[in-house]
Amino acid sequence: MEQYFEIGQIVTTNGVRGFVKVKPFTDDIKRFSKLKTIFLTINKELVEFEIEEVKYLNSMVLLKLKGIDSIEEAEKYRNCYLKIHRKDAVKLPKNSYFIVDLIGCEVYSDEDELLGKVEDVFSTGSNDVYVVRNEIGKQILIPAISSVVKNVDVENKKIVVKLIEGLL
Repeated sequence: MEQYFEIGQIVTTNGVRGFVKVKPFTDDIKRFSKLKTIFLTINKELVEFEIEEVKYLNSMVLLKLKGIDSIEEAEKYRNCYLKIHRKDAVKLPKNSYFIVDLIGCEVYSDEDELLGKVEDVFSTGSNDVYVVRNEIGKQILIPAISSVVKNVDVENKKIVVKLIEGLL
């Protein structure tokens, strides 16, 4: 399983003191206030930064990172992705999963027929939907509801679903 999760991307700078403006990849942006450090992906390497201050501007997050004290320095990190370690992620309720853990899972019917692999997950508002691609490239949309999804084993990358009429 992935040990680091992407939680946002630096889209621009903010002010002259080195703040960066982050587009968050989370539903609850207030989670940033609980973080003490983040990692930036710089030239495919993870570099840890201490968070000095967090502010919110509409749907964006403003971060002041230790060692970044000017607009010129902050500009160097534009388009970098922010990551956190799995241990710092929010604790999920039972039967909830991180999308990164679902991607790549093989999906089987309850009759042990391989349907494909999860390639994406999106939300409809009422429930999530697993986007599954089969061996011949056909896309199958599977609603992530208890009457359909019978078992999720992210460690073994396997999901079992009950096929209902109209699903395939």
